[in-house]
Amino acid sequence: MKRLIQLLFIGALSVALAIGFMAPAPAEDHTENGLISMSSSYSVAETGDRLEALLAERGLTQFIRVDHASGAESVGLDLRPTEVIVFGNPQAGTPLMQCNQEAAIDLPQKALIWEDEAGQVWIGYNDPNYLLERHGLVECAEVIANIETALSNLISTAASPSE
Repeated sequence: MKRLIQLLFIGALSVALAIGFMAPAPAEDHTENGLISMSSSYSVAETGDRLEALLAERGLTQFIRVDHASGAESVGLDLRPTEVIVFGNPQAGTPLMQCNQEAAIDLPQKALIWEDEAGQVWIGYNDPNYLLERHGLVECAEVIANIETALSNLISTAASPSE
């Protein structure tokens, strides 16, 4: 039953946010489902806090932070720590929607932060190149490249120890 609930939860997040498991490091892994993930040196809550601070520092809009584990607990179910932070910047997202308005289904950006069965924390986000392919955003290749660089820097900074 517990496994069924976990599978239902994963399905509800969407294919782009499906969980991928990688080797420890903060190394990126491009998975077939369009998710780029890396291990975090912090707890789920602290990784989320670090990401929120970076979003504010860089002038990005944070729309919501969803604590799925608390939601599960509120209905008497167990779920390892799992959060989604939804954020964006109209200067980056609008050109994608101008190329293909259907790209709006994948915007604003999302970061998934979760703890796996072994206690390792991960942070993942949609691969911008996956979105390029999914929505045929060839005319927006330069915008995609800029988003890819910005997301990679943002997520790796949130997940890695400060120097």
